[in-house]
Amino acid sequence: MQQLPKLSSKTLSLLKNRKNLLAFSAGVDSSALFFILKSHGIEFDIALVNYQTRTTSYEEESYALSLAKRFDKKAFIKRVKLKDKNFEHNARITRYDFFKEIIKKEGYNSLITAHQLNDRFEWFLMQLSKGAGVVELLGFDEIKEREDYTLFRPLANVTKEELEDFLKRNKIKYFIDKSNKDEKYKRNFIRKNFAEPFLKLYKNGIIKSFEYLNSDKSRLYQPKILYKEKELYILEKKDDDTENIREIDEILKANSILLSNASRRELLNQKESVVSHKMAVCITKDKIFIAPYIKTTMDKDFKEKCRTAKIPPKIRGYLYQEKIIL
Repeated sequence: MQQLPKLSSKTLSLLKNRKNLLAFSAGVDSSALFFILKSHGIEFDIALVNYQTRTTSYEEESYALSLAKRFDKKAFIKRVKLKDKNFEHNARITRYDFFKEIIKKEGYNSLITAHQLNDRFEWFLMQLSKGAGVVELLGFDEIKEREDYTLFRPLANVTKEELEDFLKRNKIKYFIDKSNKDEKYKRNFIRKNFAEPFLKLYKNGIIKSFEYLNSDKSRLYQPKILYKEKELYILEKKDDDTENIREIDEILKANSILLSNASRRELLNQKESVVSHKMAVCITKDKIFIAPYIKTTMDKDFKEKCRTAKIPPKIRGYLYQEKIIL
């Protein structure tokens, strides 16, 4: 392979000893990553979600299947149709739920995504334009522990331009999502007018800044977990609401959920919320409870024990279903 982009030796070393699942879309990033990983001798299978929104959606699915067959890999495909309202948010939840389902069923311990440096910098600028702190500005790390797997982003310090050059030099097929050029979307506007020009001039400085910022973040924001069992978290509540929200945000990200600004406001006002129809978050006088939201019928004795132990109602269903005794 010509012009192979440089990846972190630590990431490559870790991936060689794991059972990996690659999130594949047939676009520039994931197509390049497919062949980069293969060139480094890393074993992986692929998973693709077909949202059926583009004329090329089924061609992309067919391409994924043909690559899997050609290189003797498993391919997991999910077809889904989502409503236009909150499409990106719901697509992300659908995608990660699908990956998590495969990981649990098939025994993978790593999920590899093709997020690259442009994505990272665009996120930074998007958050900067809204008003944000360190946690909000830093959208992702190269290696991150999740609830059921380790998330790897090997292209975190590789630009999209480098990936396109790699694909063209090696005559590798890929698809382009034309909606990524439409500047009516804020992210596309920021990409064309700010992120891409800035990266061309200051790529190395941006990479170094992300290293410093992530180091600062890891020192400043480490949630103090008082208790954890399965997907139940109990955190120590701080006097500072901003710090509490950021710690909640870190836990939810570990479960592939992004906390929106509206959800943050609702949580601070009401002290309890069900985020993305999945995770219950409840803030009490001295603790923060986070667990999957489960609606179920509970016996009176259990409910009384929960009331005595001051367990928030939205958390009780999960405790009951998983037979967790606090």
